[in-house]
Amino acid sequence: PLLLGRVLPPYKDTQQAIRAPWFRRISAVLGQRPEEAGAVVRKKPLNIILFWLSWVLVVLALAQPKLLEEPLSRTLPSRDLLLLVDLSGSMETEDFTDRQGQTVDRLTAVKQVLDDFLTRRKGDRVGLIVFGNSAFVQVPFTQDLEACRLLLEETAVRMAGPRTAFGDAIGLGITLFQRSDMDERVMIALTDGNDTGSKVPPAEAAKIAADDEIKIHVVGVGDPAASGEEKLDEQVLRAVASETGGQYFHAADRDELETIYTELDKIDTRELETQSYRPSISLFHWPLGALMCVSLFYFGFSLISKKIGHGKQAHG
Repeated sequence: PLLLGRVLPPYKDTQQAIRAPWFRRISAVLGQRPEEAGAVVRKKPLNIILFWLSWVLVVLALAQPKLLEEPLSRTLPSRDLLLLVDLSGSMETEDFTDRQGQTVDRLTAVKQVLDDFLTRRKGDRVGLIVFGNSAFVQVPFTQDLEACRLLLEETAVRMAGPRTAFGDAIGLGITLFQRSDMDERVMIALTDGNDTGSKVPPAEAAKIAADDEIKIHVVGVGDPAASGEEKLDEQVLRAVASETGGQYFHAADRDELETIYTELDKIDTRELETQSYRPSISLFHWPLGALMCVSLFYFGFSLISKKIGHGKQAHG
């Protein structure tokens, strides 16, 4: 405004105060030459203050001020981790102990160990597949580990049938990974029986997983000396892990099972990638609102002043 005030000419409002048809005659008689005249309106201090205040508020609003809040950080997923949990009938065998040392079934012990394992999965997208006669997706890939832990807790023995379709579970996991764009993809499979009902044998499914660069770690919790479907076929499980570049572990009790998952933490280490940003709140409406208030005050005050002036003239 200061620069424009010096460069631009003053504002002019041309108008006739009195129209006199005989004005030129009178000027000729008096021997005077009429010239253009003008009246300069003096600026009131209040008007100047309100003008500059309005200008400052307009500039502030156009600058779009923002209030920065505390920075927030979130961990970006660096890999997809898929858990395969056997829910066949043999998982109700009570040959494990819980945290209190009491005898519990295999699935209960597995749930406790996996719950601790999931609390350390920061930076992973975790999925859960359960299998018995068939394989089912209990939890699709998610970073909501609390939901994953809750849905794991809701699983029950024989929920997917009494048999062990380990190969089908691997095949379903491969299908789930095909929708993933993560570079690192890992399966951790836990089973306690012999696969007898899969449409795709575990060894064949492992070859497909290896072609898709999916690593499978296998944890066996059954009895290799048992017979029938409850027999733990370690030869097949070792072949599945070896084919995909994973490892095979056998857990005879809860302590060994917990040690295995701690070891898996060390094997599959990765760098966590975090993303930080600061949320902001836009504040442009505050100076804009103040400008409206100043404008309303100015025009309201001017209107009231004019009415008061007209009232005085009327009484005069």
